[in-house]
Amino acid sequence: MQRRPLLAGNWKMHTTLAEAKELAKAVAEAAENVDDRDVMIAPPYVFLSSLANTLRDSKVLLSAQNVCWAEQGAFTGEISPVMLRSLCCNYAIIGHSERRHIFGESNVMVNKRITGAMGFGIVPLFCIGETLEERQNGNTFSVLEEQVKEGLANVELDNPNNLIVAYEPVWAIGTGKTASVEQAQEVHAFLRDLLGNIYEKTIAAEMRILYGGSVNAGNVDDLMSQPDVDGALVGGAALKAESFRRIIQFE
Repeated sequence: MQRRPLLAGNWKMHTTLAEAKELAKAVAEAAENVDDRDVMIAPPYVFLSSLANTLRDSKVLLSAQNVCWAEQGAFTGEISPVMLRSLCCNYAIIGHSERRHIFGESNVMVNKRITGAMGFGIVPLFCIGETLEERQNGNTFSVLEEQVKEGLANVELDNPNNLIVAYEPVWAIGTGKTASVEQAQEVHAFLRDLLGNIYEKTIAAEMRILYGGSVNAGNVDDLMSQPDVDGALVGGAALKAESFRRIIQFE
């Protein structure tokens, strides 16, 4: 099954507006002549409007770093899926480990955000991953299974393009450590099989599963060579135009 790769840059809480515009333009230029893969950036909320305009005529997809489940209401500090759609921002990262571990978002909260986002036509980029302690204790697969099953509880899916999964081992995010290609492939194959038990096998076969966790220009080729690794969710290396260009143009 040939799935279209997706290279996504999560800028987290970085860049000024001027820096964001400059970086977005560089990403758009890098993606201009790449036709067999998708490129996405997830800048801070406050720059979405400006960058939607910057990227208007480019191939680059725009994602939010999180999204509320409600159309509107008394949710101070949150951004609704309708607001995102009004900016031509059709994707949102949900369940990132920093949201889970720093801000205490549970699997139940993640499920609520996914359900709400999909209800308004936003495609979730659903993040899951185990901590170093959980891996060392041999609990990687049980932790991931719980995150997937609770995160996708009662989430109907009849189109594999309406959900993207990102495996990000917490111990590899921003640490410089990366799962070996064998570890990444093993987990991605497990996740595809698990998703095939939740949804139709054909849907799981066509769904994109990304790897995240210290992805950089030096390891992207090996990671992308794995049969079940369909792309990358990139952190620090996405903040530098040249390194993200190399990731976009993996071989």
